[in-house]
Amino acid sequence: MTLPMNDVLDAVRAGRTERLPALLGPLTPAERRAVLGELTALRREVRGWGWDRGSERDRMRGALLVAGAGCHTGAAAAASWIGSRELRDWREPPAALILELLADRDPKWLGDVAHRLAARAATAEADYPLIRELVRLADCAVPTTDAFVSGWVRSLVPQGPGARLPLSAALRRDPFVRDLVPRLFETAEPPNALLRYSHPRSPNHWPTELAALAEEGIVERRELIDGCVSRLLRGGRPNPLRFYLVLLERLALTPAEERDRTADWIAMAADAPSALAGHAQRVLARLTVAGELSAERLAEMSAAVLLRPEKKLARAQLILLGKALRRAPDDRHRLLPAVAHAFGHEDTALQERALGLVAAHLRPHDEELRAELAVQSELLSPGNRLAAAAHLGVAAASEEEPYEEILPPPPVRRRVAATPSTVAETVELVAALIGSRSPDAAEFETALDGLVRHAHRDRAALVEALAPVLAGRGTSPNPTVDESGPRGLELVAAALLGRFTPEALRPVTRPQVRGFHDSCVHGALRGVIAARLREVAHRMVTTPLPFLLATPTWETGTIEPDELVERLTAYHRLGVEPAEADFAQALLRVRRDPTAAAAATALGTPPGARLAAWLTAAGEPPMLLRRTQGPDPQAAHPWWGRTCGAVRRIVIDTRERLVLQKEFPPAFRRLGRPVDDRGRRCWHWHGDTLAERMVLPEDRETQAAWLLPDLTAGATGEERGPGALLPGLAERGGPAGPVLHLAVATGLGSRHAEDRLGAVDALLVLAGRGELDAPLIGRDLAELVGLGTVKANRLADSARTAAATGAYATTWTLLAGAIPALLARDAAPPPGTGELLAVAADCVERCRPASPDPEGLAVQASRPGSSRLVAQARRLRTALAVAAA
Repeated sequence: MTLPMNDVLDAVRAGRTERLPALLGPLTPAERRAVLGELTALRREVRGWGWDRGSERDRMRGALLVAGAGCHTGAAAAASWIGSRELRDWREPPAALILELLADRDPKWLGDVAHRLAARAATAEADYPLIRELVRLADCAVPTTDAFVSGWVRSLVPQGPGARLPLSAALRRDPFVRDLVPRLFETAEPPNALLRYSHPRSPNHWPTELAALAEEGIVERRELIDGCVSRLLRGGRPNPLRFYLVLLERLALTPAEERDRTADWIAMAADAPSALAGHAQRVLARLTVAGELSAERLAEMSAAVLLRPEKKLARAQLILLGKALRRAPDDRHRLLPAVAHAFGHEDTALQERALGLVAAHLRPHDEELRAELAVQSELLSPGNRLAAAAHLGVAAASEEEPYEEILPPPPVRRRVAATPSTVAETVELVAALIGSRSPDAAEFETALDGLVRHAHRDRAALVEALAPVLAGRGTSPNPTVDESGPRGLELVAAALLGRFTPEALRPVTRPQVRGFHDSCVHGALRGVIAARLREVAHRMVTTPLPFLLATPTWETGTIEPDELVERLTAYHRLGVEPAEADFAQALLRVRRDPTAAAAATALGTPPGARLAAWLTAAGEPPMLLRRTQGPDPQAAHPWWGRTCGAVRRIVIDTRERLVLQKEFPPAFRRLGRPVDDRGRRCWHWHGDTLAERMVLPEDRETQAAWLLPDLTAGATGEERGPGALLPGLAERGGPAGPVLHLAVATGLGSRHAEDRLGAVDALLVLAGRGELDAPLIGRDLAELVGLGTVKANRLADSARTAAATGAYATTWTLLAGAIPALLARDAAPPPGTGELLAVAADCVERCRPASPDPEGLAVQASRPGSSRLVAQARRLRTALAVAAA
């Protein structure tokens, strides 16, 4: 037996898979079991090989798979070996060779292997050819697992010209078609190959061919219909659902078949995706016209459809209800309450249409019905409630409670947690932050100050407690490594443990290279953070500080000026000179209150004088220059450009800040350089951290200028995420000037809903703090829409969201500043202006401001026609007239 065994193993090692049937065929079961032991050992050996033997391992995989399949005598073990992922590559397993080795086995054994392989979800689809032949040899029941069904579908799809039979012929010749077609509606996800040929005129269009099989009686028609309906009711992703919907349409249900499934259509119309709900609505409309749908069922369906947000569906439903009411006026007691479900729709035009239906079909003696509809009319917009007063007896708008603006309370400022009073608490916080991927910036500052304070008080105790935290962690003061995050805190801790010499921690003063990243503010901010941390680490091994000057008072990063004066007083009393980078960071963080300058001057020290100067003239933020820039195609490069560089847009350039250039440490001087918006993307993208924003917490205008290119890219392209930074920016200190307002205006027109929501939050934060200049944002919005940076329909969505919080007056003031410029254009107003006017009209109807008509509104309102723009212009003008009365 030794010689055959060696031949088999040699063939496996050489990857000579085709030789294995001839070598293993003559062996007895006992001999095969002996070979299997060697194959198992070889498999274990191969599993431990490194990447350097990858090509040898790949060569052996197929041979090892075939040899092991032929040597196993148990069905479970054989299926486990054949289905093993580690014995496969990107190719399908050699089914023909495996079948040659297994052909003489007992049919029951073969069937057991086939079903076990079909149950392996990870490999059954690829193993379909092998499983199919095992089923044929065993003459057993067909497996129906999801993966096997997917393999069956894929096997029927032609893979190339002349490669296989067309789908129509393949289905009619396939022995599994009756068993597996019903499974197409039961798998967790439809097989991908079903969706591959979606064009109706394709010769391999699955819905067309399945409908043909039903027509010929090869498969049961009722099974296909029931399967499609149940699958559509189950829901899922739009593309798979489209397959079942197309198949249902190909089956061309008869009126009787549609009538039998009325409850299913009503369920789809209520909850299914829009396209499917539209199909169900059309079926139910046909049944209604044919008199096959009772008034009760129509009312049930209408109540569900009119609660959906899609205007097209709601409009079609109101049309259907109007036809039903004209055909059977006595059904109004059932149908008009269903019509009233449209009173709560966000589209006031649909509300108006529903109110018109009620007015047309309500009779004078319908007192009970009128009372019921009057209750539902409370959902109408104020303008439509005024129109409903005559028909339903509801209170007119003028009789309602006075309007009260609802704004969110200003965000509550939170103080930074006090420095831990014990060494143990400090070390625990340091350990947590070093191990965190995204440490909290306020906790980071607390931990850093804790290290400095306890090192000054009891260095030996701190070193003893800190040593286990850094055990096994290798830290080197490498200037090329980012030291602005957890690694910077680790560097300070390592310095405290004496791992570095003072020379290794000297501040980095390498010259700044002007080039692609010269204006990258993220790099400049991280450089400031890293410089301060390196300075603290250097002082740990030279002259430790008693505490830090730049530890924030508030979690936004701001330092109160009186606290900084107290810290400088303590430094003077202790005879300590401020660390250069730490004091510079403290100046950038201090709230600029000129009234505190006198206390700083009274210190009589150079740091006190410098603080006093900073609190008055020296700390003035840099000048910001606003301009409009034309398209620059080179700025839209997919790697380093933003899409905003290829459009006309508003850009903000920062001017030079000489005080930073002359009086601050080298790492801070990049913040004082002019920064112009070139539409280029830095490698940091817009993913700045809270720690970076805490470098300049009292200069929202400069931070807004830095963020504006990302916001513009989010409005004109696919950039995602910059809007989420706006609420935090609005909560920071410093003037809320024109650049911050421009940033919020740009964010309101973002492509992605989550970015628009962030801009709305920022808008409400500014309004809640009393810092919002709504007319200014309105004028910015008009300019942005005119440039094409912001689309009016996206702006309408943001305005509707802001108004829905209760800030109707604020939203109206904002829109009132934008509407005149949009309506006064030489060309037609941009698309979506009608939506903006609708939101504006809703705000006016609710808050009733004493405002004149925006310029251009009367011209639009007097135009003929019933377009949304004209209709909403008339509505807004009427609302303003009512408010002024």
